[in-house]
Amino acid sequence: MALFGNAHTIDPGSAQQDYARLLGQDERVYAAYQLIRDTILFTDRRLLLVDKQGITGKKTEYHSVPYRSITHFAVETAGTFDLDAELKIWISGNSVPIQKTFTKGVDIYEVQAILTQFAAR
Repeated sequence: MALFGNAHTIDPGSAQQDYARLLGQDERVYAAYQLIRDTILFTDRRLLLVDKQGITGKKTEYHSVPYRSITHFAVETAGTFDLDAELKIWISGNSVPIQKTFTKGVDIYEVQAILTQFAAR
């Protein structure tokens, strides 16, 4: 599932409020990123992908990925001419990774640290 566009950081507190209906009791958003129309949330329980679909974006698909389902991940840092960093996450049972592109304003090492913290549980 590749989402197009580049992610940038959004306030976790705002994401917590905006997506409260999707969160479990006492579930906390640690980090949030916005793609053009889609959102990536890292909570203390799971990775939550909000995928706006269609021309109008009214149809929305919500992907909930428990961290225990993540088999491995890879980070490709930005190069000299390519200012974006890429994250690939492999989920058990899927041979194709989830791919996300982050702009230079996002600390991809922070994203990696979040995944390391939660996926190792």
